[in-house]
Amino acid sequence: MKTSCFISLLLLSVFSLSVFSCNTGDSVEEVQHDPVDYVNPYMGNISHLLIPTYPMVHLPNSMMRMTPNRSDYTDLTFEGLPLMLTSHRGAVAYSLSPTLDEPHLSVRPVLYTYDREECKPYSYQVALELGQENIEVGFVPSHQSALYTFSLPKEREDIYLSLMSHSGRFEQTCEHAIQGTQVLQDSITTLYIYAEFNTNIANYQGIEEGRRSAVALTFHRPVGNKLCMRYGVSYISHEQARKNLQREIVSFESRPLEKRGRAIWNEALGKIKITAESENEARLFYTSLYRTYERMINISEDGYYYSGVDKQVHPDHGSPYYTDDWIWDTYRATHPLRLLIDPVKELQMIRSFLRMSDEDSNGWLATFPEITGDSRRMNSNHGVAVLADAYAKGLNDFDLGKGYEAARKAIQEKTLAPWSDKPAGELDAFYRQHGYFPALPEGVKESAPEVHSWENRQAIAVTLGTAYDYWCLGRIAEMLGKTEEAEEHYRLSLGYRNVFNPATNFFHPKDQNGDFIMPFDYTFSGGQGARAYYGENNGWVYRWDLPFNVADLIDLMGGKDRMIAALDSTLQTPMTGWKFNFFHRLPDHTANIGQFSMSNEPSLHVPYLYNYAGQPWRTQKLIRTIIHEWFRNDLMGMPGDEDGGGMSAFIVFSMLGFYPMPVGLPVYAIGTPMVKYAEVSLSIGKKLVIHARSASLKNKYIKSVRLNGRPLLQPWFTHEDIADGGTLEFTMGPEPNYTWGTETPPPSFKMPK
Repeated sequence: MKTSCFISLLLLSVFSLSVFSCNTGDSVEEVQHDPVDYVNPYMGNISHLLIPTYPMVHLPNSMMRMTPNRSDYTDLTFEGLPLMLTSHRGAVAYSLSPTLDEPHLSVRPVLYTYDREECKPYSYQVALELGQENIEVGFVPSHQSALYTFSLPKEREDIYLSLMSHSGRFEQTCEHAIQGTQVLQDSITTLYIYAEFNTNIANYQGIEEGRRSAVALTFHRPVGNKLCMRYGVSYISHEQARKNLQREIVSFESRPLEKRGRAIWNEALGKIKITAESENEARLFYTSLYRTYERMINISEDGYYYSGVDKQVHPDHGSPYYTDDWIWDTYRATHPLRLLIDPVKELQMIRSFLRMSDEDSNGWLATFPEITGDSRRMNSNHGVAVLADAYAKGLNDFDLGKGYEAARKAIQEKTLAPWSDKPAGELDAFYRQHGYFPALPEGVKESAPEVHSWENRQAIAVTLGTAYDYWCLGRIAEMLGKTEEAEEHYRLSLGYRNVFNPATNFFHPKDQNGDFIMPFDYTFSGGQGARAYYGENNGWVYRWDLPFNVADLIDLMGGKDRMIAALDSTLQTPMTGWKFNFFHRLPDHTANIGQFSMSNEPSLHVPYLYNYAGQPWRTQKLIRTIIHEWFRNDLMGMPGDEDGGGMSAFIVFSMLGFYPMPVGLPVYAIGTPMVKYAEVSLSIGKKLVIHARSASLKNKYIKSVRLNGRPLLQPWFTHEDIADGGTLEFTMGPEPNYTWGTETPPPSFKMPK
C-alpha cells in the first residue's frame, strides 16, 4: 500500500538505537524521518555486470571516505578494513586488521568473515568473525579524520592491531601514537597518517617486504574493553595530519562525532525536501541525492592544499580546493544540480579547475582530475561545458577569460585521442582541416602514437564530443565578446554533419579518404566496447549524442516524423542474438530498452528528445518507465556504473520533473514529476516550490503546467525563470495530453548571423 510521507527537518520522531561509544555504554537518540534516514548506501551495490555503487561512508564532498574492503557486495569475506579511499572507486590507502590471539605481522591484511553489517552515510558497524569470537567494529568519519572502535569479547584482555601500507612505512611517535606514509599510484603523491589510541602501545613490531610495510601493535586491557583509534590524514605532512585530527576529533567518543555527521548530512540533503509517493520513492530520491556528494572532494587543509597536477603545496587563499571529478560523467547533471542547490560550492569547484590549469605545465583545462593529477580518461574535454553552463546561469564570480584559454588549449593543443595527454598530432590536424576524427577499417593496425592501445580512436565519440566542446567554447567566446573566435568555434561545432549518413540516419565513421567504413554494423562494429568507433556504447546510443543541436539533428533525419521513427526504432530494436554475445562485446551497455542503454551517461538526455519532436507525452511515459524499471531501493537498483553521482543526478532532476538540457544553455527540459511536492533551496531565502497534483505511476502524464502562476505551454523553462525562486505546478492525469507542449520545442543552437 502506498503512503505519502512528508520529509522535513521540522517534523521529527525518535527511537533509541545502540551505537558504539569508546568509554560508555550509552545509546544515542536516532531521529527518524530526516532526509538521511531515507538513504540506503546498499542501493545498487549489485548490478548486471559491473559494480555501480559502493556503500560509502563519508561526509559531503569530504576527503575522508571509507567503504568495506571487498570486491563485490556478495563477497563473504573482508580483506582487512580500509582507513581511507583515495578515490570513490575503492582505491584503498592503508589497511587495518585487528586480531585476538597473536599479532598479525604481515604486509597482507587478515581475511575475515563478517556479520551484522550496518552502513549509514555517517557511520559503519560490523562484527568481524574470528572463530567463535567476534570483534565488534565501529567507524565514524569526519572531514579529514576518523574514529575506529574495536570492542573485545568478554573475558578478553588483549587485542592486536596491524596496519599495512602498500608503499610506505610506519613509526611510533610516543607511547600511544604512530604515524605512517603511503605513496599513491603516481609514485609521488603521498598520503600521511597520524593515529592515536586510547590505550598505550604495549609492543610494537614492524616488517617490510619490497615496497610494502606493516606494523603489529599489542594493547593490554584497553579502556572499557574497547580499543579506540582516532586518526587524521593529510596530503601535506605528518604534522598536518595531526593538526587535522586535533581540529576535528577531540575525544575517543563516537557519539558526538556521529551526531555531528548526521546533522551535516541532514543539512546537505535537506536542501531538497520532498513529499514522496511512497517510502521507497523517498529512499530512491535521497539515496540518489547522497550519491551526488561523493564528488568533488575538498582537500584544503588549514588554508593549504597539495596539487596532484604539479606535485606542490599551495595556499588556497580562502577558497577551498576541490579535486576528484570524472567530468565526462558529472558535467551532464551533477554540476548543474550543485549549481542549483549549492552555488557557493560549485563556484569553489570551478575556481579549482582554473587553479589546475595554472598548475598544469601546458595550461590545459582538466578532464578527469584526481588526487594524483589529471588522468585524462574517456574522450573529449567537457570541463568547458561546466564553465559555459555556470556563466550562462549567472554563476560568474570567476575568471571566464582564464577558463576560456585553458579550455581552448585543452581542445586544440592536446590530442583528441581518448585516454591520452599527448600533444596534438596528425589525427588532430586532420580533424581541424576536415571536421571529423578519421577512423580505421576493422582489422587495420593502429599507427598513430597518440592513440591508446586499448581505448582506440573512438572516432564518432570523439567527433561528436568535440563538436559539443567547440559549441561550448563558442558560447564562452561569445560571452567574452570574441565574435570572430566564437564564429570559428561554432563552425567547428558543426563537424558532426561530416559523419552523418543520410542513407541510414546514423553517425557513421569515415576513413581519411572521406569514405564511410563498410561493411558496418551499428550494434557490434568497433570491437570490445565499440571503442574503435564509439565508446562503451554502440552506434544506436551515439546516434543521439548531439544534445546542443537537436533541431539540426531533426533536419538531418528529414523532419520530426522521421526522428520519432528513429527514436522508436532505437527503443524497439532487440539486442540482436544471444544476450551473452551482446554483453561480451558491450559490457557497459546494460539496462537496455531495445538498443537504448540507460546504464551509461551518453543516454541520460535521450528520454527528453521526444520534447523536441513535438511529442512530450512520449518523454513523460518513457521517463516513468525507465525509473520504475531500472532504479529502485534495492541491491540491484542502479543499472550500470554510477560514477560518483553522474547517473544519480539524473534521478534527482527527473524525479523533480525537469532536466538540464543542453548543459551550456540556461534551459531545463520538462519530463514528468515523481514527487508530489518539493521545496528546493536555491540559495539563502530563495526556494523553488514544486507541486505535482495527483502524480503517481498511473498518473504520469502532464495535463497542464503553471510556472510562477502563469500557464506554461512549452515543455521547457529557463534558469532565469526560477533563479530567484518560484513555483512550478503540475496537474497530472492517466492519459496523454496530445496538445500540451507540442508547439514550442526546447531551444537548440543557432549559428549567429
